[in-house]
Amino acid sequence: MSAAVRAPVRRGTPMYSKNLTSKKKDDFEDILEERRHSSDLRYAMKCYTPIVYKELSPCKPSAIKTMVLQSEQVQYVIGELSNETGESPDILQEEATEILDEMGHNLHMGAIRFFAYSLSKIFKCLFKSICVNEEGIQKLQQAIQEHPVVLLPSHRSYIDFLLLSYVLYTYDLALPVIAAGMDFLGMKMVGELLRKSGAFFMRRTFGGNKLYWAVFAEYVKTMLKSGYAPIEFYLEGTRSRTAKTLTPKFGLLNIVVDPFLKREVFDVYLVPISISYERVLEESLYARELLGVPKPKESTSGLLKARKILSEDFGSIHVYFGQPVSLRTLAAGRINGCPFNLVPRHIPQRPSEEIQGFVTDVAYKMELLQIENMILSPWILISAVLLQNLPAIDFELLVEKTLWLKGLTQTFGGFLDWPDDLCASKVVRSNLALHCNIAGLVNGQVVLNDRELTPAATEELVFKEALIILMCASYRNQLLNIFVRPALIALALQVTQCSRKEEIYSNFTFWRDVFSDEFIFFPGISLKDFEEGCFLLTKCDAAQITPQQIFITEKGSAIISFLTEMFRPFVEGYQIICKYLSKEPTEAFTEKQFISGIRSYVSQLLETGNTQCYEVLSSDMEKNALAAFVRLGAVERVKMADGFTYSVSKDALNKTSGMFESRIPVRKPVAARL
Repeated sequence: MSAAVRAPVRRGTPMYSKNLTSKKKDDFEDILEERRHSSDLRYAMKCYTPIVYKELSPCKPSAIKTMVLQSEQVQYVIGELSNETGESPDILQEEATEILDEMGHNLHMGAIRFFAYSLSKIFKCLFKSICVNEEGIQKLQQAIQEHPVVLLPSHRSYIDFLLLSYVLYTYDLALPVIAAGMDFLGMKMVGELLRKSGAFFMRRTFGGNKLYWAVFAEYVKTMLKSGYAPIEFYLEGTRSRTAKTLTPKFGLLNIVVDPFLKREVFDVYLVPISISYERVLEESLYARELLGVPKPKESTSGLLKARKILSEDFGSIHVYFGQPVSLRTLAAGRINGCPFNLVPRHIPQRPSEEIQGFVTDVAYKMELLQIENMILSPWILISAVLLQNLPAIDFELLVEKTLWLKGLTQTFGGFLDWPDDLCASKVVRSNLALHCNIAGLVNGQVVLNDRELTPAATEELVFKEALIILMCASYRNQLLNIFVRPALIALALQVTQCSRKEEIYSNFTFWRDVFSDEFIFFPGISLKDFEEGCFLLTKCDAAQITPQQIFITEKGSAIISFLTEMFRPFVEGYQIICKYLSKEPTEAFTEKQFISGIRSYVSQLLETGNTQCYEVLSSDMEKNALAAFVRLGAVERVKMADGFTYSVSKDALNKTSGMFESRIPVRKPVAARL
């Protein structure tokens, strides 16, 4: 590659290297199969004696609390706060005890057996199978015996943590203690049941509450150092409503890394876990939330009302346990441990820039491993084809395009679960049946179900059509991580309208930066991402690449067109938001005002047929775009006492707007769609 195309890369050995080869099918075991043929009560009451870290005796939750309250760190913070505020240490000690009582788990075998029995009944009603990779389970079993383990699952559904505990109970592995939001405590009985099954509860924000932070951090570190149970939390922080992986949150990861850096534990194993749903329970709820419908408050009555879903079919789940990753190996040659010897361990320290960079890299590596091991169902391919062929597509053509996309996905290294014993036509029909709430077959044409809407106000029709498109898009989104790097090169090729690699790379890095909140990119390796995209385009014969140029082949035209069309909603959505901001007055506005304004603006465009980009109504895209324009300098963000305010920098926005005026063809308005 020419020197002009080089880009800065992080120092040290690269932490993440993607496997670009097509994956073989691992040996998966359906753990529901035995449940369908044997007693659930016997399963729940089985002898449960999981192997633990270095054969330690399980530590009682009350003992954990005592260790936390008596720890040097908590006592140090209590002393500091007493000096600062004049509050009695005894009162602060009592407050710390109350925090622990609110927060702490209370693992109880009775609750575990209750969930084992009830979840067996529920899962058999909801799912065809729950498939677990056996090799991953074996590696996890070995890891738990050697070092403290942190489980890092993807987060797509409320049931993720129940499902994971259910799987571990099935294999006689130690149940994890799980970081959960305070929302669940508002559910009568359910909150305490979750606490007794291993959940510990954390507030969404700690503010400047030093005592809460000290107690929480010490609680997590004490559980980690004791090693009697794995710790489980979600790097994404919350459930992804779009099925795209969310940018990682670093707070909990900083806490679990700290004992290793201070040499309180020799090593920690991080286990990325990918949970893939053939059909997500909350698909309609998520789409409504993205369109601004308030999230229903968690309650026991709401849970009981939701039992009607037990009559529906939600297909299969795949739970893939990734290779345990040694924190010690990741830190080798990267972290200088000497500074930690200069300050007593119990004195809280703000992480250095070096440590922050390390934790950031670890978080992105774990999320990329989650993405790499996601299992893609045929419906994900079907939904990608459907969204490019609205309002309808001939069934036979859909089958043909889906098969073509299957081959391309496998070439790009996608992990597909495709039933080999069925012909393609039957595979598509069975998936349409499973997702009949989204799409259906009408007179040989496959259409989204919003086509059958009863007459209603235009505004209501826009909402209903957006709802069904966002539901369909949530499945297509699971494919985007496989395609994003070659697709950004395809976009760059469309923008530059030339074959010079240097210019194509420049445009690639622009799009990569713009969409860095939409997709997961490992920090500081834009050149490596570009090379991966180039490799995949040559692998599928879409491009010929020389040291100085990139040429689209005759075969590649269809692939380049498909890739740009797949990412069109994001490009067009950001263009629309950019135009909206250019009309925005110079006064400061809040994120809430911005979302309200952009939705009103887009709804008018949709009602008049001036755009068909329904996905820009998603709050996820709106927030990500606002963050991107802040990063590009087109919008200024100022921290206030009650949050952030934003203001448009007109000159910078006009410059950015020019970058969005790409040569990607824009669809002609079709007002008749509504």
